[in-house]
Amino acid sequence: MTSSGTPSGLAPLDQLLTLEAKARAASTLTELVFSIANDSFAALGFRQALVFASGKGLLAISGLVRPEEDSPYLVWLRRAWPWLHECAQAQPGWFEPGLAPQSPPSGVTEGWEEWWPRGLYALPLRRRDGSELGWACFLLEAPPTPAQGWLLARLGETWSYCWEMLAGKPRASWRPRWLTHGRKRLALLLLPLALLLPVRQTVLAPAEVMAMDAEVVAAPLDGVVKSIHVRPNEMVAKGNLLFSLDDITLRNRLEVAQKSVAVADAELQAATQKAFDNLQSKAELALLNGRAQEKRAELSAVQTQLARIDVTASRDGVAVFGDPDDWLGRPVVTGERIMQLADPGKPGVLVHLPVADAITLEPGAELRLFLTVQPLSPLSARLTETSYQATLSPDNVASYRLRGAFGNAQERARIGLRGTAKLYGGWVTLGYYLFRRPVAALREWSGL
Repeated sequence: MTSSGTPSGLAPLDQLLTLEAKARAASTLTELVFSIANDSFAALGFRQALVFASGKGLLAISGLVRPEEDSPYLVWLRRAWPWLHECAQAQPGWFEPGLAPQSPPSGVTEGWEEWWPRGLYALPLRRRDGSELGWACFLLEAPPTPAQGWLLARLGETWSYCWEMLAGKPRASWRPRWLTHGRKRLALLLLPLALLLPVRQTVLAPAEVMAMDAEVVAAPLDGVVKSIHVRPNEMVAKGNLLFSLDDITLRNRLEVAQKSVAVADAELQAATQKAFDNLQSKAELALLNGRAQEKRAELSAVQTQLARIDVTASRDGVAVFGDPDDWLGRPVVTGERIMQLADPGKPGVLVHLPVADAITLEPGAELRLFLTVQPLSPLSARLTETSYQATLSPDNVASYRLRGAFGNAQERARIGLRGTAKLYGGWVTLGYYLFRRPVAALREWSGL
């Protein structure tokens, strides 16, 4: 031996390189254990080599492709290996029956004397973290020489590394596996049960505060808006002037109607005077009288329309409408809504529920309004009215119009405020709640 622990001469080193090359060339664990059991004969000169795997038992025997499970030798070997394993763990390396730290079981000594030589050399094969992979046992007539011991030590490292790489990551015990995978499996088992949990079906939709008892103020006749006499959300009293329509056209018509009435009266009077001595004039009296009455009716209609160009409030309330500048000079038709008169003491909520988000809702369903100005203080309300026909919302989305009445939070529900309404439907399972819309979209797409 040299001072570095390497035996003198090149023969052991050549054998080491050859055996390491064969070990690295193995593509499976079966090829590796076959090389350990057979290719090392030239370096050790053993009678027999055995390769055991931890927890699995015998893997390979030198000279045999596949051991016969029912042979007497293997039956004895399976009975002797637990004892040999304990002894090798306590004292790896050279081992003889007489030097064993523990007494052998019944029949092991007789089998040793019949099939095995003087002793065996037990070489442990371990992972890099120290855990046991297996054992390579060589049956020898005498303890290995120092050169053979050096060779076995180096080969043990190489075989251990190749075994670890071919065997892959070790399978964890049941406790770590349960801690890592058992909880996931338990969660997967509990998931179907969780989908059966009852939950309240809810939906969110844009909403605004509106008046429950509002009166529509519409244009009384065709015309152009001349002026708006109130401001948006202004409190007005009964009889207050709200807006006026332009009167130029009607006043022109009034002047023409008055002239027409004067002409008709003059013609009627002239025909009356001639009727005493002119039979033709007497015959025209009925026609001229009807024409005069027609002109007076036209005059009365124009006067009536002219009296309606100034629109006043029919009751006390709040004038609800948009920007007054949007109405000035705007043509309107009879019945077109210009504003509303709302009772501020009776506010309600108007919800535009999109058709895609619609759920089953009945009058009296719970509703909570989260105003944009007060998102942390929702207002409670109850659904009072639902529509069956979808219309376009202010956002141009097909929606159902729902109305609700507030409870005891009317002081914070100012007309015109907007926010998001949360509507509460019936109780459904969690699975239905989560997959209702995906299933509906899938059916719409597939047509099933």
